[in-house]
Amino acid sequence: MDIRLEIFGSNLHVFVRRRVCDWMMSACVVPTVKHGGRGVIVWGSFPGDTLAKCFHNVIPDPSLARFMCAELTRGYFLEHNEAKYTERRERVYTCMRIPRELEKLMIFGFFLCLDAFLYVFTLLPLRMLLALLHLLTLPCCSLGGSRLLQPAQVCDILKGLITVLCYSMMHYVDYSMMYHLIRGQSVIKLYIIYNMMEVADRLFSSFGQDILDALYWTATEPKERKRDSIGVIPHFIMAVFYVFLHAILIMVQASTLNVAFNSHNKSLLTIMMSNNFVEIKGSVFKKFEKNNLFQMSNSDIKERFTSYVLLLIVCLRNMEQFSWNPDHLWVLLPDVFMVIASEIAVDVIKHAFITKFNEITADVYSEYRASLAFDLVSCRQKNACTDYSDSVARRMGFIPLPLAVLLIRVVMSSVNVQGALSYSCVFLFYLGMVTLKVLNSIVLLGKSCVYVKRANMEDKLFEKPPTAAPGNTPSPTSKTSRPSTSPEPDPATLTPSPPATPEQNEGDGTEGTELKHRTPKKDLLDVDRFTICGNRID
Repeated sequence: MDIRLEIFGSNLHVFVRRRVCDWMMSACVVPTVKHGGRGVIVWGSFPGDTLAKCFHNVIPDPSLARFMCAELTRGYFLEHNEAKYTERRERVYTCMRIPRELEKLMIFGFFLCLDAFLYVFTLLPLRMLLALLHLLTLPCCSLGGSRLLQPAQVCDILKGLITVLCYSMMHYVDYSMMYHLIRGQSVIKLYIIYNMMEVADRLFSSFGQDILDALYWTATEPKERKRDSIGVIPHFIMAVFYVFLHAILIMVQASTLNVAFNSHNKSLLTIMMSNNFVEIKGSVFKKFEKNNLFQMSNSDIKERFTSYVLLLIVCLRNMEQFSWNPDHLWVLLPDVFMVIASEIAVDVIKHAFITKFNEITADVYSEYRASLAFDLVSCRQKNACTDYSDSVARRMGFIPLPLAVLLIRVVMSSVNVQGALSYSCVFLFYLGMVTLKVLNSIVLLGKSCVYVKRANMEDKLFEKPPTAAPGNTPSPTSKTSRPSTSPEPDPATLTPSPPATPEQNEGDGTEGTELKHRTPKKDLLDVDRFTICGNRID
């Protein structure tokens, strides 16, 4: 608001009555003022008592003491926004529960990987010998069926042959020469090499299980079916070369880690440990669903178990160089514990912030554990469609054959077995591994049954797997859709009904087609256990 005050005259039009000849008379002329100064404009002004009233309502006594007293004693009520503060408190409690729930999953997954890894050293040789014995005694027995060997026996023989051939080929790879070749490189080159090996290991694990599955299916495919494969021998050669190359890749990783342990200033080991914390930056600030987090959790389990085996190989090589001096083991243990602690800290921080940013509760890790337990229990059934070690490989990306070949190569080169006493110790050590494998399997099976029962997944164990009609090739869309024997109604709108028979399913072709276009369910227990993120793993 502005007010104009005229100092001289008026700013309005002034009218005067005069005659025509009187227009120059002084009484009929309005005087003017040159160069301004005619008026003054006053703007933004208001009465002083209004300001005093407003200030008095805020601070009764407009003094510095009263202002400071009001600032120090003013209050507010958090219960007016109870929902927001309750949510914040639950987030804090979730972050506090993440380490415990995550480590429960990690420990359970670690023993699953250990069970599959010990299987290669303990039960696989015995199963291979039984299969070969059965093959040699066939002429003395009557052939009751069309198969010479069962599919499981064929797979056991193939796994054993691949292990033996790759172990023989690994003798031509000099570990000491590779170690000194890596040791002569600069620190930055070794850091780049180690990162490249990690990426290559994930790619090899992703494609390697497909190569092995293709070999197993080609070797056990029924003869009456029309075959469109290149043959068993080409698949076997590809599988042998894959396991051999993957074993060399892991050997390069172990050699790089060994160089980091033996460096004087430990700078390379520090850089390699800091690389784990870089993983937080690449994972935390991304959008994660429950299925994506499950896949990443399985990858972390596999990575942690592989790291433990690599540390074991490093310790064996170092102890061999120092003639198995126990004092040198105490020198290695601090670095070993440092690497393990960094792995655990990175996993805890990464999962804590991922669950926080994506609003995922800590109970999801119990569902992940139940899903892994379901795989174990289902593979122990009489008519299982896959071996347990292969199921772990598909779910976690952990393939035990290359790692087992490398460990056998390192142990055989580090330990000299001579004399009857040495062979007796080796036999006792083998019996100890068999005992550990059996006890581990029993405990895992019991725990898995408990987890499956808590998750109410017992009914899925008795569901028959879907079978394709003879001569029909599954379409590409059926690979990513959930296979089921009956249309699954929405539990929110319909009441439970008994599963439909196969005859009813054949007549409901239209409903089966509509199921493919439904929105995928978010709950992990409602997602088919053979599908992770849209990719079939069985």
